[in-house]
Amino acid sequence: MPIPEDRRFAVLQAIVSDYISTHEPVGSKSLVDRHSLGVSSATVRNDMAVLEAEGYIRQPHTSSGRVPTDKGYRQFVDRLAEIKPLSPPERRAIMEFLEGGVDLDDVLRRAVRLLAQLTRQVAVMQYPRLTSSTVRHIEVVPLNPARLLLVIIMDTGRVDQRLVELGDVISEEQVAHLRALLGSALEGKRLAAASVAVAELATQAPVDIRDAVLRSASVLVESLVERSEDRLVLGGTSNLTVNAADFGGSPSGMLSILEALEEQVVVLKLLAAVKQPGMVTVRIGEEMEDEQIRSASVITTGYGSAGTTFGGVGILGPTRMDYPWAIAAVSAVARYVGEVLSAR
Repeated sequence: MPIPEDRRFAVLQAIVSDYISTHEPVGSKSLVDRHSLGVSSATVRNDMAVLEAEGYIRQPHTSSGRVPTDKGYRQFVDRLAEIKPLSPPERRAIMEFLEGGVDLDDVLRRAVRLLAQLTRQVAVMQYPRLTSSTVRHIEVVPLNPARLLLVIIMDTGRVDQRLVELGDVISEEQVAHLRALLGSALEGKRLAAASVAVAELATQAPVDIRDAVLRSASVLVESLVERSEDRLVLGGTSNLTVNAADFGGSPSGMLSILEALEEQVVVLKLLAAVKQPGMVTVRIGEEMEDEQIRSASVITTGYGSAGTTFGGVGILGPTRMDYPWAIAAVSAVARYVGEVLSAR
C-alpha cells in the first residue's frame, strides 16, 4: 500500500534538508528527532524504503542512512511551496553594491562576485546580447580634422568605440551635421534596424559630407551587426574546491566541471536558453545534456528590463545545494542588475 503523498514528501523534504546541511547520510532516528513528522521511527523507515524503491533516495553504503538522488532533488525543487525572499537590508545592500559599478564591465563583475559570495557556488553571467540591444546614443568626437571617434552607447550599458579615418578634413560644422544624421538614423532603434538605417545614409547625405558618412557607415555596420562570439563573466570558481567531494566523489568529477567552465561553450548554451527575466530554471545532475556537468546543478534566469532580456545569469554547483536560498539569490541579483543597467 503506497504511503500518503504528503507524508512521503515530508520525509523526502526532511532528508534533503538534513543532507544539504550536514553532508551526512540521513537515518530514520535522526529524522524523527529533528523533524515533527508525527510518526514513529519504524513508520519513517517504511516510508524511506518506499522512497528508495521509487528512486528518490539511495543508500550509499550498507548500514548507512539515505541520501537524495537527482530525482529526489527534482521532486524537492518542483514542490517548493515558496522561495524565502531576501530581507530589505539584504536587497538594499545588493542594489547599493551594484550601483557602485562604474561601467557595464564593472557592474557584471560585481554581480558575479556578489552572487558567488551569497550562494558559495560558481556564478556565471552572460554579457548583454547584441540582438536585444537598442542604440541609446551615438557621439562623434573629432580627434583631428581627418580622424573621428564614434562612441555607440546601448541601452544595456554596453559601449563600443570605433575609429573612422577620413579621406579629407572636415570642419566642426560638418562634424555636427554628421553627428545629427547618425543620431537620427540610429538612436532608439534595435541593432538590426539600426544597421539597415545607417547603410542607407550615404545615399541621402549632402555631397560635402557624403564621403565621411560613407566611411562612418561602413565602420558602424561592422560594429552593429551581431557577432558570433559571446562573452561570459565568471566568479567564485574557488568554491568548487570546497565542494570537491560532491562532484562524483573523485577529482575527475570536479576537473570536468572546471574544463566546462574554461571552455565556456557548455555554460553559454545554458544561459542562451534563458527566455525571460523572472523565470528561473533549475537543471539537476542527469538532466544536463552535456556529460561534463552531469555531477552538478545549474540555476539560471534572465536579466533585463521592460520585457527585454539582456542575457542570462546563474550559478553552478553540486546537486547538494541550498536550492531555496540559491534560487532567491539568483533571482534577486538578476533583477537588480537589470534595474541598474536600465537606469544608466
